[in-house]
Amino acid sequence: MNTDELEWALIKAGRRVLEIQAKLHRWARDDPHRRFDDLFNLVADPGFLLVAWNRVRGDKGARTAGVDGRTAPSIEMRVGAGEFLDGLRSQVKDGSFRPVPVRERMIPKAGGKLRRLGIATITDRVARASLKLVLEPIFEADFLPCSYGFRPKRRAHDAVAEVRLLTSEKYEWIVEGDIKACFDEISHSALMERVRARVGDKRVLALVKAFLKAGILSEDGQLRDNDTGTPQGSILSPLLSNVALSVQRHRKPGANRHCVYTYPAKKSLQAIMDKVKTLCREVGTNQPLDALLLRLNPAVRGWRAYFRPGVSSATFSYLRYYLWHTVWGWVRRKHPKTSWKKIRSHYGGRGSWRASENRKLFDPSTVGTTRYRYRGAAIPTPWTAMG
Repeated sequence: MNTDELEWALIKAGRRVLEIQAKLHRWARDDPHRRFDDLFNLVADPGFLLVAWNRVRGDKGARTAGVDGRTAPSIEMRVGAGEFLDGLRSQVKDGSFRPVPVRERMIPKAGGKLRRLGIATITDRVARASLKLVLEPIFEADFLPCSYGFRPKRRAHDAVAEVRLLTSEKYEWIVEGDIKACFDEISHSALMERVRARVGDKRVLALVKAFLKAGILSEDGQLRDNDTGTPQGSILSPLLSNVALSVQRHRKPGANRHCVYTYPAKKSLQAIMDKVKTLCREVGTNQPLDALLLRLNPAVRGWRAYFRPGVSSATFSYLRYYLWHTVWGWVRRKHPKTSWKKIRSHYGGRGSWRASENRKLFDPSTVGTTRYRYRGAAIPTPWTAMG
């Protein structure tokens, strides 16, 4: 199958998958007690596997290998997507498919702590992605409108908007909490009980359980079983965690009226400052200023766009100050023997913002803030228009 044929097949498969998902979501929404008994054929369906492959291939981790050493580009080069998917489909259909252990990698967190990341093989990722395409529209019908994490069409801004709305009415308390090692501590038995409430297909249930019990290959080469949890980093884990936690979401009303101000956390500000500092180190002073601005501007502009809803003007002004001085330091290193007056004249003149011949350094303080409007239950699912 050549590239053009694959792209056309992907377009047709995407439409068909979306139509089937819309039906599953509508049936689940209309009957909260319905159990779905014939889902396995969809997991092994060529269209679902093709869409799943496209998502895995387009993910930023596509070049990261699991325990088998294969990446998405290497599969395309040596085997071809068509032959790879045909083989996977045959294994899933005849029951010979077995998930292999995920490769564990410890990722540094803020404060010096480490977070476990489970890297599955590309084959397992495609199978998980296909399973998610089938299960997500069903369980999305059960999740409450006040749930926002790891859900399609929903974002952190929606959660903040709901907090602002509720505190402007009758709610007083805002409780911030964190479930320690949430992905690592999920009970398999409790999770499977929740999945069985909606899924009656024994082959799908066996596949979900097989992914949960696949095992972990640690960085020191030790293979261990996982009796609890679902690998963080798996394409299926966020959905399964929402299924496990969906019975634990509550809201507690208060009495007094309060105002809520939202602004970037210090950790978020530090992250973009570190990014600016890193880019100013990565782009050598032997390159023109334009090369630095090409990398800085998108990073700062994207960060500013995410935090624009809220009371962020003071933070943007501080970032502007840091950005100006960091880039100024880069320019001074580029011209160590040139006076600061000549440098300032060459790169913009007295008091002006740093600029190259082709572009200007993005100023985060020039764009005003806004308020993200509460959408609540009006947030559409990917299948609303078709359902």
